[in-house]
Amino acid sequence: METTNHLGHFALIHWLAPLLTGTPASRVVTTGSFTAKSESLDLDDLQSTRDYRPKRTYARSKLAQMLFGFELDRRLRAAGSTTLSVVTHPGGALDSLTPARPPVHLPTTGERLRGLPAGLLLQGKEAAAWPAVRAVLDPSVRGGQLWGPRVFGIRGLPVLEPVRGHLADTELAARVWTASSALTGLDPTPPADLTQPPARE
Repeated sequence: METTNHLGHFALIHWLAPLLTGTPASRVVTTGSFTAKSESLDLDDLQSTRDYRPKRTYARSKLAQMLFGFELDRRLRAAGSTTLSVVTHPGGALDSLTPARPPVHLPTTGERLRGLPAGLLLQGKEAAAWPAVRAVLDPSVRGGQLWGPRVFGIRGLPVLEPVRGHLADTELAARVWTASSALTGLDPTPPADLTQPPARE
């Protein structure tokens, strides 16, 4: 799960770095999860080989991804890049609350009825996409920001959220970056001279 949710993105940004840094005001939008806020990382077991529990491993992988997004923006600023790195999360999203998308998603009446109680707190996936859409399109968005749903961070229109707790731990974010680089053999750190491609280990 760490490979899919984090390391693959880490590698992708490495390969896209020349294109991103060569495009003025380009953006990297990282989608995390509100469940990541209450998790912690074991950097000696980043891929959860010793303690694999699906929900917890998912939250940890999203925490790593969000920390990467914030660390990426710090490194972009240090390199003088105009590329922004912004982090978002969708809040709580359920298929049963999502409009039908035939033939991809066609919920039954029973599924919709079972989802009604959850609708008091959560939202459909089309609404959950709003924070990411705003992070991509809003000209007022700045690098290093976190966007999520307005109501308790789980539903509603996208708003700017404070970056705190584990997400504000710059030392942890740097260590996640180092561990990710060791696992992938890649390093998307933008070079000080942005006319040069990022270094490859």
